[in-house]
Amino acid sequence: MSGSSWEGTDTMAVHDHPHRSPVFHRPSSADGTHAATGAYALAGLRLLTGFVFLWAFVDKTFGLGYATQSGRGWIDGGSPTKGFLSSVAVGPLESTFHAWAGAAWADWLFMLGLLGVGAALLAGVALWPAAAAGTLMMALMWMAEWPPARHLSDGSPSMSTNPFADYHLVYAAALVALAATGAGAVWGLGRLWARVPVVARHRWLR
Repeated sequence: MSGSSWEGTDTMAVHDHPHRSPVFHRPSSADGTHAATGAYALAGLRLLTGFVFLWAFVDKTFGLGYATQSGRGWIDGGSPTKGFLSSVAVGPLESTFHAWAGAAWADWLFMLGLLGVGAALLAGVALWPAAAAGTLMMALMWMAEWPPARHLSDGSPSMSTNPFADYHLVYAAALVALAATGAGAVWGLGRLWARVPVVARHRWLR
């Protein structure tokens, strides 16, 4: 009998050897331990990443004195996008970002993105929509900083540490990995969310 025509149960694996009889192996308890450890590690990554997005929303809204100075929060009339986008000094979209800086629609989309992605990650729900929105945000911010450039438009050094892989891409990859592995099931509401009828019918909402 050639190939792997031996049939086993769902809990067994079979390995054929041309000079030996088939040997069946039951998964060890270590396999389950490793899977559980991986699930908890992904849940921790999800919560930390969600906190990054949600904290950025809170700080920019209320001006907590970290990235946003006190009295310059969104509720105080400050613009969450003006400072960053108006300071873009390199890249093919430099003039476009300058035109967007401080626009009401840009402020609202940016802040809703931070809130939505952060809340979804912390709750462990809608991870695919969160990954899509978060990846788009990170891609735009990557283009705003434009890591491939060694010099800014005025000729000064850009101080880029890597011409491609910066933290924006790392965040985007983390978001996709969390969605692809269903990381909302541990320390989150992922299982309950998956039972919602519309979510059960459309897997991209999970």
